[in-house]
Amino acid sequence: MSAAQQADAVLRQICAKLAQQSFRHLHVQQFRGAKYNKVEKNVEVLLFCKNVTNFAPEFKSKTIMAKYLDPKADLTFKKIFGEHPDLVMSLLNALLPLEKGKEITDIHYLSPERVPRTEEGKDSIVDVYCETNDKCQFIVEMQMYWSTNFMQRVLFNSSKVYVSQLDEGERFSKLQPVYSLNLIDDIFEPKMEEFYHYYHLVHDKYTEKVIDGFHLVFVELKKFKPKTMIEKKMQVLWLRFLTEINKKTEEVPQELLDNPEISKAIRLVEESAFTREQLLGYDMFWDRVRRDKDMADELRDTKEKLEETTEQLKKEKIETARKLKSMNVMTVEQIGEITGLTVEEIEGL
Repeated sequence: MSAAQQADAVLRQICAKLAQQSFRHLHVQQFRGAKYNKVEKNVEVLLFCKNVTNFAPEFKSKTIMAKYLDPKADLTFKKIFGEHPDLVMSLLNALLPLEKGKEITDIHYLSPERVPRTEEGKDSIVDVYCETNDKCQFIVEMQMYWSTNFMQRVLFNSSKVYVSQLDEGERFSKLQPVYSLNLIDDIFEPKMEEFYHYYHLVHDKYTEKVIDGFHLVFVELKKFKPKTMIEKKMQVLWLRFLTEINKKTEEVPQELLDNPEISKAIRLVEESAFTREQLLGYDMFWDRVRRDKDMADELRDTKEKLEETTEQLKKEKIETARKLKSMNVMTVEQIGEITGLTVEEIEGL
């Protein structure tokens, strides 16, 4: 039930109470003009009718809980960042490694389908695709789980966007950098403490030498832990929004509500803002994510077990070769035929 429907239900209860007090001439319609005031996560129905105050005091201040959808879902993510330029601009300024004084001040959307396809027909549709007036290109993707080919897909999409900037005969000087922001609700670098990973073309010795073409950012949301609000405040606020707001949210932190952009994003993910069909699609999205994640985890486990088995077999072959070599009854070549090891490997034992 939406917040508005809950409010109507409360008002009907009020009318029923008034009817018991011989105020049968009052109807729900007389209360529907009452002021609805959003207070954090609640919609508080403020009743200004003297009759309600006198005869139904228990309804004088009735709180109705607002529910929120997870902003990481396809439906909500594209609504927030694919329909509101001010919000995607704020997100990009907060999370991209932009030089001071070069923050994004204007942006407009391009169709995600404009990201070219290969002749093989590989699907390269992204979540959000936009550019600034000076033609810098920006791709934003939300990935619910890590897969081994995701990084290659990001590089593929960024490369196609980069080369698509020029028509035949145009100068290379027209090319502008491509920024790809990828938010992953998973951990793909378990041995690294950092949750923020920035890849770009840089000289391996002279790091100040950079080719300004591709800027790829990967954020592991599962690793994110807010430490301080002083440094990179907007980055912390956006990441808190993405990791803390969901269907289990009972109270939105005040520091999120105090920021106009984050507060606007929170209003956009209120469940009452979506139709029944959209909510059905939202639930189906999470069913698909759970199914795909289970399959990805199974493949990952199978690969790890195969690697462990291969490593164990290699150790056994080395041990067998070492024993045969110590017996001095076979040539290196013969040992190689039995164990499958190379001559160089056996001679090194």
